[in-house]
Amino acid sequence: MMELDTIAAISTPLGEGAIAIVRLSGDKALAIANKMYRGKDLTVVDSHTIHYGRIVEPETEEMIEEVMVSVMRGPRTFTREDVVEINCHGGLASVNRLLTLALYHGARLAEPGEFTKRAFLNGRIDLSQAEAVMDLIRAKTDKAMHVAVRQLDGKLSKFITRLRQQLIETVAHVEVNIDYPEYDDVEEMTLNLLNERITLVSEEITKLLAMARQGKILREGISTAIIGRPNVGKSSLLNALVQENKAIVTDIPGTTRDIIEEYVNVRGVPLRLVDTAGIRETEDLVEKIGVERSRQVLNEADLILLVLNNNEPLTDEDRQLLEIVQDMEVIVLINKTDLDATLDHDEVKRLIDGKPVVTTSLIEEEGIDQLEEAIADTFFTGGIESSDLSYVSNARHIQLLNQAKQSLVEATFAIESEMPLDLIQIDVTRAWELLGEIIGDTVQDSLIDQLFSQFCLGK
Repeated sequence: MMELDTIAAISTPLGEGAIAIVRLSGDKALAIANKMYRGKDLTVVDSHTIHYGRIVEPETEEMIEEVMVSVMRGPRTFTREDVVEINCHGGLASVNRLLTLALYHGARLAEPGEFTKRAFLNGRIDLSQAEAVMDLIRAKTDKAMHVAVRQLDGKLSKFITRLRQQLIETVAHVEVNIDYPEYDDVEEMTLNLLNERITLVSEEITKLLAMARQGKILREGISTAIIGRPNVGKSSLLNALVQENKAIVTDIPGTTRDIIEEYVNVRGVPLRLVDTAGIRETEDLVEKIGVERSRQVLNEADLILLVLNNNEPLTDEDRQLLEIVQDMEVIVLINKTDLDATLDHDEVKRLIDGKPVVTTSLIEEEGIDQLEEAIADTFFTGGIESSDLSYVSNARHIQLLNQAKQSLVEATFAIESEMPLDLIQIDVTRAWELLGEIIGDTVQDSLIDQLFSQFCLGK
């Protein structure tokens, strides 16, 4: 375990609440807490116990707060250091005063993610598990939470460690054959045997990457843009999915002047819905800015929900939108089916060329189930198995897996070209190093600092 100074931070969200927590971690955590606290001597109480007492001003002994203090001695803690958690009433003034006192008595304000960083540095968790902590905090659906929990539990770490072990054993076998060719009791590393071992690891990485798209969607959500001419029902669709009146719904074209964003849960998958200003030519300066932003959102979206009006014939603007989204992941909604149909549905299907078409009457709350089913079909072939433990969702992990696979592809090409074993070994070793970056075995300090800086304060 590394020798580090004692840090403190507020570990609960700022604002009014029933309880707030100030957390300390380090070799002086108990002594610092004891200086603030009046009750039992925290330096001698049993580990993993909680105690009632008071926090007082340093000089006047005036009571500031009634608290419950949890004492946890390392290494049986998250950071593997001594940890103290002071539970107080959840008011801004109260919790800030407690943190100020902890700093006054010798603690240092923790950096974002520093508690989790210490858990990593002290060997409590590896880097992929540390990243899973933030994924768990940010999870917006149960399925996203399950993926994060399994990664935190070490599922991915064990998988990567096993692959690295296979590669390092292969590299070691090659080196023995090169350095000690006279050893008769060592199996000869032929090109065929080397190719067989590399192929096995490459296939395992391929299987993991096959689930990466779904895992990334569970982690980050589907960026979904709602587009269409003004007054076709885009805001009504947003409200129907969110089940709240987030957007203004009127009969006046151009009401949405800016972009409205909201997260919704669609069958366990988070959708980041963006209700855009209607894309059309306009002289209104404010609306024009909104339209330009809408075009930008359109280019960045994972999914487009294009809304058409059932009781109006297809317009040139509709045709233009259908052409714009032709090469994108799009679902067309024909809205207002409660009104007389003047829209040619067959023409829409021809223009959209096999993409899903859903009919809705948002005013009567019809068609939402069919839309959710179409979204699930588009991204998960009808569903997603939360019991599948093999999801990899982190963009950094996906990139490293792809790079490791490419190194193995290059090694295979070298084998087919009958290159010397020591040259092939370079690509295999590179794949081993790249996989090590996922769990933090071969990662640079600068990357570690960057990753943990994205954590919330107090975690």
